[in-house]
Amino acid sequence: MSPEVIADDNCRLWAEEAGNGPPLVLCHGGPGLWDYFDDVAALLRDHARTVRWDQRGCGRSERRGPYSVARSIADLDAVRDQAAGPRMTLLGHSWGAHLALRYALEHPDRVSSLIYVSGTGIDPDRGWHPHYKQNLRLRLGKHLDRWETLGARDRTTAEDREWAILQWSADFTDPATALRHAEHMATPWPGINYDCNAAINTEVKQEIGHNSLATRCRELELPVLIVHGTEDIRPRWAVDSLHQALPNAQRVSLAGAGHLPWVENPDEFHQAVTSFLTRHNRHTDGWSHREPPDPRQRDGDDAPSGSR
Repeated sequence: MSPEVIADDNCRLWAEEAGNGPPLVLCHGGPGLWDYFDDVAALLRDHARTVRWDQRGCGRSERRGPYSVARSIADLDAVRDQAAGPRMTLLGHSWGAHLALRYALEHPDRVSSLIYVSGTGIDPDRGWHPHYKQNLRLRLGKHLDRWETLGARDRTTAEDREWAILQWSADFTDPATALRHAEHMATPWPGINYDCNAAINTEVKQEIGHNSLATRCRELELPVLIVHGTEDIRPRWAVDSLHQALPNAQRVSLAGAGHLPWVENPDEFHQAVTSFLTRHNRHTDGWSHREPPDPRQRDGDDAPSGSR
């Protein structure tokens, strides 16, 4: 089932529902990418009604801004309102983990629990980028020269896809399967929204640098599950300050997994997430009988269609 979500400025956002149970909204990473949670939706179909969506300007959603954290939070609230219900569980990955956290801080009454997967934390004093870049180059191995060559010049669409596949392959542990997993993420290829990526990344760095998120996290009473792979090239210590700040958080490290732990360790990812969902979402309000509204009854149906 694919409900269409209309943001409060009439921007069209692609969404898709699957499964049965309390609503679980999935926030993909990037910024500037698109939903890649097909495997996660399949893993959790018996435990949750998953709602996947492409963020503004990305994938199958309408390709227009503005691009900001506040705008992303507002769009996520539209997804909740039109496709999930009064309260939802949020699962965010990478940048999407930060988006899910920020939404929970802004609207704790609309979130029943939070699953923070492979995020990069809130520590303004221990930047993770140099560590990531060093590990990226090491893991690229024989593909490093080609990745650097492509990255240093203007690229065709095909070259941009190739460059992304090479970089994403470093997010997986096993070199024998890494390129195949990265190729799956890049198929089909709607193109990365680099304007979105630059604008939101700049803002996230600034807000983490203000050192106020830890204070706000200490007041967040929602149950939080932090999940990451032991082989992620982003340092796990980058999440330490977030874990310490949250009053009701548990943390799970999945052995042998990289940045997308559900791909390389699906059994333990499934166990960790479903156990958390079962424990904390038994009383999610209104999930069993809620029907999403018909998008045809909303204003703005003459807006241009999505990019894909």
